Amino acid sequence: MGDAAAKSRPNVRGTNDQLVNIGGRRLRITNLDKVLYPETGTTKGEVIDYYTRIGPTMIPHVIGRPVTRKRWPDGVGTEEHPEQSFFAKDLERGAPEWVRRLPIPHSGGPKDYPLVGDVPTLVYLAQVASLELHVPQWRFAPDGERGDADRLVLDLDPGPGVGLAECAQVARWAREILAPMGLEPFPVTSGSKGIQLYSALPPGQSSEAASTIAHELAKAIEADHPDLVVSSMKKAIRGGRVLIDWSQNNGSKTTIAPYSLRGRAHPNVAAPRTWEELDDPDLAQLSFEDVLDRVERIGDPLSELGYHAGGRSAHEGPLSTYIAKRTAGKTPEPVPSDPAAAATAAGELPVFVIQEHHATALHWDFRLERDGVLVSWAVPRGVPPSYKRNNLAIQTEDHPMDYASFEGAIPAGEYGGGSVTIWDDGRYELEKWRDDEIIATLEGRPGGPLGRVRLALIRTGGEGEKSSWLLHRMKTDLDGHVQPDGAPVEASAQADERRMPRRDAARTAGSSRPGAGAGAGSGGDTRSGTGGPASGAPRRTRVEPAVDVPLAWPPTPESLRPMLSTSATPERATLAARQWGDPAWAEAKWDGIRAVGVWDGSRLTLFARSGNDVTMKYPEITDVDAGLGADPAILDGEIVALDERGRPSFPLLQTRMNLQRAGDVAREAKRTPVQYYVFDVLGAHGLDLTARPLRERRRILEELAAAAAPPIVVPPVFDDVAGALATSEQFDLEGVVVKDPASTYRRGIRSESWLKVKLTRTQEVVLAGIRPGQGGRAATFGSLLLGIPGPGGLQYAGRVGTGFSDSTLRSLMRTLAPLHSAENPLVGVPSLDARGVQWLRPELVGEVEFGEFTPGGILRHSRWRGLRPDKSPNEVARES
Repeated sequence: MGDAAAKSRPNVRGTNDQLVNIGGRRLRITNLDKVLYPETGTTKGEVIDYYTRIGPTMIPHVIGRPVTRKRWPDGVGTEEHPEQSFFAKDLERGAPEWVRRLPIPHSGGPKDYPLVGDVPTLVYLAQVASLELHVPQWRFAPDGERGDADRLVLDLDPGPGVGLAECAQVARWAREILAPMGLEPFPVTSGSKGIQLYSALPPGQSSEAASTIAHELAKAIEADHPDLVVSSMKKAIRGGRVLIDWSQNNGSKTTIAPYSLRGRAHPNVAAPRTWEELDDPDLAQLSFEDVLDRVERIGDPLSELGYHAGGRSAHEGPLSTYIAKRTAGKTPEPVPSDPAAAATAAGELPVFVIQEHHATALHWDFRLERDGVLVSWAVPRGVPPSYKRNNLAIQTEDHPMDYASFEGAIPAGEYGGGSVTIWDDGRYELEKWRDDEIIATLEGRPGGPLGRVRLALIRTGGEGEKSSWLLHRMKTDLDGHVQPDGAPVEASAQADERRMPRRDAARTAGSSRPGAGAGAGSGGDTRSGTGGPASGAPRRTRVEPAVDVPLAWPPTPESLRPMLSTSATPERATLAARQWGDPAWAEAKWDGIRAVGVWDGSRLTLFARSGNDVTMKYPEITDVDAGLGADPAILDGEIVALDERGRPSFPLLQTRMNLQRAGDVAREAKRTPVQYYVFDVLGAHGLDLTARPLRERRRILEELAAAAAPPIVVPPVFDDVAGALATSEQFDLEGVVVKDPASTYRRGIRSESWLKVKLTRTQEVVLAGIRPGQGGRAATFGSLLLGIPGPGGLQYAGRVGTGFSDSTLRSLMRTLAPLHSAENPLVGVPSLDARGVQWLRPELVGEVEFGEFTPGGILRHSRWRGLRPDKSPNEVARES
């Protein structure tokens, strides 16, 4: 199995029976080492791992649809000796109560079908060996009844003597008819023999109408191409032809769900494809490893057919506005299974959440549960620290209840693009809820920044969404006792635990000064590191909780996402360090690749920033006793290769990063050994340490690694930013990272509590084209055309033609060959630079050194450093 299959290995492999916490749900998973696919050795643990990782991509295509499962409790067997399987419609009695289900009438009585709307449910289904998941082309309506058909499907099934190439041809003929009808089809290789085509149907279509359309279409193609196409189910006439199975649009029938595994001899997947792929004469079915890798590289080709097919929104229900502004699959935000509100839990106080949202301008989203939704306001300055001040609040659209636990990065270009983290949450006691006034007492999490406060929202203008309100901290609680004021902004770190942090002065570019009176959308460019008030440095945006949380084990992929730093100038970083306190905190920036290490008490497993398991690539670190003690721990650090002067060298590390075979790894490990420089700890001693301040995590890390194996190094911390920069420059290091010693660890978030200062200017780039070489490079290439994502697409950023060794040139030619394309992916490339270029699909990321950017955004004096397989093109951004 490749790295992709083991991406979440600590989650599911190495033990045989464990109680795990997945997405807040407790589930016992068993027999993880049981082989379900004998011909490939694929285990149940790997099946669970696949569904865990593909879940966010798969769920938009199955959410709200009843799932019929095909189960193989004893595995699929082999082609010669297949094992028995059976269809399961009714959810078994032992299923966890949190698995959502809805009944469908049958002749023998109603059956409760599972609905898949979250990853824990997918994991449960995989635990009971539900390898194949089948769904109809309709969703449940808000009242629990069968809804209209929202997708049309054609199943192209090859008969004896034909295969995928013929199915692809029939798919193209179908597209020629469907596209002009406004029913653009999306292809899916079925994981078995054929291809399926999906089209989004307009609202109000019955399953019967969809079946009629599909049947007529099938007959029309058959009439035009009778030598290759058949629309009848009779097996006797299918030899040498492709059956267009139109019957799966019947409301009582199902089709294998996109991204579902198949119960065949090999663990292939019903994989969404591009039309360009269907033109490949070597088109083949994809394994689960292939699918995980391609989703990471190119995303979901079927994303437009996610929860409202074609991105269509619901027109009714309290969440209709929320749904209309979001396209499932393009944002990590929760998308509800229907526009109806969720049921409020009986007998419990309603919940609230306050989320810190770094969007166009930093603001706080204040949300109160009401009638099954989260009624929401954007509050530019957050909860007022004192009853003497009121803060503006702008009402926004209602949000689904699932949003109460949402943290993540909304992609740029999507509604609300930016990072979202929970500032505090808890429950509230309602005192008054009127159209123009709300009063409630909120109690946040223990040790959190909010504490227990009585707040009032008072409407001052407008109605509904976009209406203006004032958020007021009441002077007295319900019993008439004076509430303690929150500390003023300039107060000490102790008082900092009881207040909402101010805006980051460096991120608001001067527009958040008192009296500006701007709404939630005000503020300057959040990407800017300049301007703003004289203080100019980022404020602390997290506090130091006082409550320990048990370490969830085994860790989930989400829990292994590393915290990221923000680019800054030396001046800004120095100013930040002064404001954060004395002594300052600066670390060298190591020129390697980021890796989160999972220590289970006996072996260290390494995960790249992309989530890929890279353990086998670095045996000198992972095949030895790491010396980290008997208890599990999670570390954060950098894998580095040292040159002859003892400096980390990224080009040198390239010789290790792309090796796949154990023999090659072992040979290169002797020539180019690596070390693991650890600088943070996420969990140890049975506790999740991410909520503790950095200074405390560092102390625990040093104790933990006191007897670590020689390849595992805890590098020093500088207490002087200027000294750290001077030392880095003296030893030709990449730069420094200046950190707030009070900062918590924010998984997967690019934080301004960590500021990176580069001495060597480097830029990640997307490889977009190959210019032919001449003379000694006639057999390879002369230069690579580069792109950087921008507002209008992949912007041309110049070429790189130096820094390549002969072996690198040959290796890159092999790597880039499968990416050849006839289409230019770049915007703004001059015709002279485009002459004779072999274009590439923009899927690979590299890194270059450079002198400066021209005013037109072109890299000057660029020099190749190496590929970045740990990065995806959508992560590339122009360095400031």
